[in-house]
Amino acid sequence: MIKRFLIAIVLLVLVAGGVVGFNMFRDQAIEQFFANMPVPNVTVSVTKAEPSTWTPSIEAIGTVNAARGVDLTVETTGIVRSVDFEANQIVEGGALLLQLDDDIQQADLEVGRTQAELDRQNLRRSQELQQRGVGSSVSLEAAQAAASVSAAQVSRLESVTAQKKLVAPFKGTIGIPRVDPGQYVSPGTIIATIQDLETMRADFTVPEQQLSSVKIGQRVRLGVGGSDYPFTGEVIGIDPKVDPASRLASVRARIDNTDGALTPGQFVEIKLDLDAEENIIALPQTTVVTSLYGDYVYVVREREKQEGQEEAQLEVRQVFVQVGRRAGTLVEIASGVAAGDQVVNAGQNRLNNGSPVVIDNTIDPSKSQAAAK
Repeated sequence: MIKRFLIAIVLLVLVAGGVVGFNMFRDQAIEQFFANMPVPNVTVSVTKAEPSTWTPSIEAIGTVNAARGVDLTVETTGIVRSVDFEANQIVEGGALLLQLDDDIQQADLEVGRTQAELDRQNLRRSQELQQRGVGSSVSLEAAQAAASVSAAQVSRLESVTAQKKLVAPFKGTIGIPRVDPGQYVSPGTIIATIQDLETMRADFTVPEQQLSSVKIGQRVRLGVGGSDYPFTGEVIGIDPKVDPASRLASVRARIDNTDGALTPGQFVEIKLDLDAEENIIALPQTTVVTSLYGDYVYVVREREKQEGQEEAQLEVRQVFVQVGRRAGTLVEIASGVAAGDQVVNAGQNRLNNGSPVVIDNTIDPSKSQAAAK
């Protein structure tokens, strides 16, 4: 019985040992297979880092308004007799836009003019009598006072009559009329808006840290959407006070709008160009990978030649960089990349530190973005 038990134990040990040995052999064979298996090359696109001229800019958003634009109102009450303009009509400064009923004022003005003419005649008679020596100085002074009073009364009546007319304060484009003939209006009633669309102004804000970079006469570019900035202008005003709540300062620019492409109240994107800087390394933003440990790029290097290898292979190295300012599709590289380095701009998601690569710049995404813009 004991002999059979020992034989069973020996057989069990042999079976267990065989299983363990087979698993160890298999794991070692798999490890050797993958260790000797060639790693496939990853196709990437690269950008060569070269010093260039960098034109930094301040980007902002703002609103454009006409350099001259007002809502027109009347100064007095009355019934609208006529509306002498149409919507979107270009009117000259001083052109009659609206006439209120002024029959009473015209009648009063006529009375005043008649009285003024009579007083002027009396003044001439008094002056003639004074020259002949038969008139008193008191009569002359009274005639002069009466003539002055009547002339002043005529001026007042003319002003009252002029208040019944609405004229264009300057040349511009008139808006939609908001009143009709026969309507009763009172002071403050908006008749229409008039805007000088040939010259526009854009109001925007900049952070207090960048306020020192803004100068009067500085060039600005404006766009109404997308990546283009087709409109140009210059800074004409800088608010000397920073808003303590937002820490922003207000800036105003003037833009030529002779083609009428901009509309008052329109939202615009603004780019304020600063002085150009030389020898700045800037790369496409697609080259930079952001991680929890910082920003990095993949730089292509030559791998050390192995025995029997005729040509040197390329590999990538992960290099941490310090990024600076951004402009469009480019980002400034403050440190980490040297001039002449070939930096991967496409295919980073398949790379690791030391991955072998081949370069194919036909898939450069930065070029496709530039072409799309």
